[in-house]
Amino acid sequence: MDAADLYRINDLLDNDVELREKIKEQVTELDKKARTMVGLLNKVHSTPSDAIPALLDFLNPVLLSCQETIIALAMIIPKNQFWRWKDMWSNSLRTAVFAAAFIQYLSDRTLVSLNQVAKILGIKEESKDRLTLPAEDYLHGLISLVNELSRLAVNAVTLGNFDEPIRISIFVKDLFAGFSMLNLKNDTLRRRFDSLKYDIRKIEEVVYDVSLRKLSPAINTQ
Repeated sequence: MDAADLYRINDLLDNDVELREKIKEQVTELDKKARTMVGLLNKVHSTPSDAIPALLDFLNPVLLSCQETIIALAMIIPKNQFWRWKDMWSNSLRTAVFAAAFIQYLSDRTLVSLNQVAKILGIKEESKDRLTLPAEDYLHGLISLVNELSRLAVNAVTLGNFDEPIRISIFVKDLFAGFSMLNLKNDTLRRRFDSLKYDIRKIEEVVYDVSLRKLSPAINTQ
C-alpha cells in the first residue's frame, strides 16, 4: 500500500471519527430531552385526572423542542447515509415516539400516526435520505405505550379514576388488532408484540374488578 493511499485512508478515518462525535453530541441532547419527558410522564401515575392538563402543559414544550435537535442532527448526516448511522439514535428516537404517543393519548385518547409523530418531532420528508422515522421505530414506541398504559390502568384505580381502565382497554384492544394485521418479520419487534398479550390480560383483570365492584358505568369494551 503506497503512501498516498495511506494518507487518504487516514483522512477518511479521521472524518468518520469527527462526524461520529458530532452525531453523538446531538443524540445526547435528544436522549436528554426524551428522558426528561419520560420522567415527567411518570408523574401521570400519581396525578389526579383533573391535574393532567397542567402536567401536559409542562410536557408539550419539551416535546416540541425535540424538533430543533432532530433538524440539527439531520443536517450533520451526509446524503444517503441514514442506514449507516441510524443505530446511534434509534433508541432515543423510539423513546421520543413513545412520549409523543403517550402525550397524545392523555390529551384526547387517540392514537398518533406515524406521519403525525414525524411532523411533531421535526422529521422532514426532504431529509429522508439522512434521517427519517422507520415504521419499526414507530411500532416500538407504540408497544412501549401499551406497556405504560397497562401500568396506568392499575394506578388510575388507586387514584379513584375507575373509568380510565375501561378507556385504556378499548384503546389497547384496538391497537392490538391493528398490530395483528401486520407481517412482523423483525425478531425483536415480534417478541415485543407477543408480550402485549400480558399487558392486555393485566388491563382486563383491572376492568373485570372495576366492573364486578360496579365502580364504573358499564361500557362496551369489545
